[in-house]
Order: sequence, then structure tokens, then C-alpha cells
Amino acid sequence: MAAIERPVVKPRPVYLNLLEIRQPLPAIVSILHRVSGGLLFLVGIPVLLWSVQVSLASPEAFSQWKSVMAQPLWKLVALALAWAYIYHLLAGLRYLALDVHVGVELAPARRSAAIVLILSLLLTVIVAVRLW
Repeated sequence: MAAIERPVVKPRPVYLNLLEIRQPLPAIVSILHRVSGGLLFLVGIPVLLWSVQVSLASPEAFSQWKSVMAQPLWKLVALALAWAYIYHLLAGLRYLALDVHVGVELAPARRSAAIVLILSLLLTVIVAVRLW
């Protein structure tokens, strides 16, 4: 028995390019929240533990740690971790508010997402000024 040939109504996409999809602002905040959490977990915890271990070993080790942290590359790493911490904290507070049904509607959700992005960048700039 021959299979019935069905005409294709519309062609299916060959691939889905995720970079061309325009995400709404709350979706971008959600993605960045996950990225900042991963950055804190994978980079922040080891750097923090290493810093505490070296700084508590001896006064010489602490002065060596201070000289390492004075280099621009390590200042950039510290700044990236500061942004990740600040952003993750603010976005987490936003999600706690959403969990208790505060700002769940579309307009307040977009506004709170914009506030999280802007406030995290402003606070990171303040940290950068203090760091340099």
C-alpha cells in the first residue's frame, strides 16, 4: 500500500538561531540571573576560598595577595564578580517579589526588570570607581 503524499503547507525551519530571536526584557533578566549565578558558583567561590586561604596564611602571603589584586586583570575579575553578585542579589529580590505576586502584571514586570538592570550597572560603576 502506498503512503499518501501530503503537501507541505509551510516549510519548517532548518535551524533555530537563538541570537536572532528578540527576547523581552524580563527574559533577558532571567537569563542573566542564571549566568550571574553560574559565574558566582564556578568562579566566585574558588576565587573567594583562594583569597581567604592566602590572606590568612601569613602576613607575607597577605601582602603577596594584595600585590596580585593590584594588577588590572585581577581587578577586572573582581569587578566582574562584583557585578555578578550585585546583579544576582537584585534579580533574586525581584523574583522573591514576583513569588508573592507583587508586580506580576506585564507593565510592572518590565519596569522591575529595567530597574534591576540599571541599578546593578550603577552599583557596579560605584564599585569600579572604588576599586580603581
